[in-house]
Amino acid sequence: MADNPLGGLGGLLGGNLGKALSGFMPQDAPETKLFKATTELGDLQKQEAEILAEIGRQAFAQNPGAWPQADKLRLIQSNIAAAQGTLDEAKRVQQEADAAKAADDAVGRCPSCGHKNSEGVKFCQECGGKLGAVFCTGCGVALAPGTRFCGECGAAQDA
Repeated sequence: MADNPLGGLGGLLGGNLGKALSGFMPQDAPETKLFKATTELGDLQKQEAEILAEIGRQAFAQNPGAWPQADKLRLIQSNIAAAQGTLDEAKRVQQEADAAKAADDAVGRCPSCGHKNSEGVKFCQECGGKLGAVFCTGCGVALAPGTRFCGECGAAQDA
């Protein structure tokens, strides 16, 4: 690949952003012509690399043993699978942490007005609504605050 005459700015301004910005530049200015030529060259080189990569994938799939880099490729693919597993685990841990934070944030939050109350209070300090978990009087399943009838057993709930 050829060097980018715009240096780091070519990658930053290339693609759709660069094309949009070039419409605001004087079209006959040397800088605009340089920018457009650099962007076009980068786009074409990207297309070339994508096609060469696809050709390489197809050639490798047809005869994997013919390539001296096959063992190195398999090792990289194994490392990719391990990295994907690590990423999946990190995402799972992050989701659990987010859920725990949300659950912790919900403790003491008034279901009526959303006010965050001090720990240990039974009624909202903002609107006076009842705080705490609500359970069915018939079967004991957890209910959303304000539920009049249990969705599990149908029992009427005390107001």
